[in-house]
Amino acid sequence: MAELESAEKLPSDEQTAAPAASQAPTSQDDSLVETAEEAVEPPEADINELCRDMFSKMSCYLTGELVATSEDYKLLENMNKLTCLKYMEMKDIAANISRNLKDLNKKYASLQPYLEQINQIEEQVAALENAAYKLDAYSKRLEAKFKKLEKR
Repeated sequence: MAELESAEKLPSDEQTAAPAASQAPTSQDDSLVETAEEAVEPPEADINELCRDMFSKMSCYLTGELVATSEDYKLLENMNKLTCLKYMEMKDIAANISRNLKDLNKKYASLQPYLEQINQIEEQVAALENAAYKLDAYSKRLEAKFKKLEKR
């Protein structure tokens, strides 16, 4: 691009052939004054070369964009694979937990009759303890009556 700008600023053979009389001397620099001959379009070959350069750079840019997009999709694919593996691990863990829970439920069911017997024994012990307290209270009253009768 810098070559193009410097080429535009350099006078061409046609531009140097223009008479110097057409330019009026001013207080500004003569290189800043533009004449009709300086506004000549570059030759066709330069435009073709610039178009080729533009298309090659555009191709490079688009290739880079496509490569970046492709890399993004590869990253997403890898993340999806890892997520799938994690979910498979979690599925295995959940299956193990479910299996262990079923085993525990079976063991609890097999222990249920014994637990019911323990509850019955506990109820019987509570009833026996209550009867013992009543018997103790009755014996204390009986002893008190006996002592009362003995004193007479």
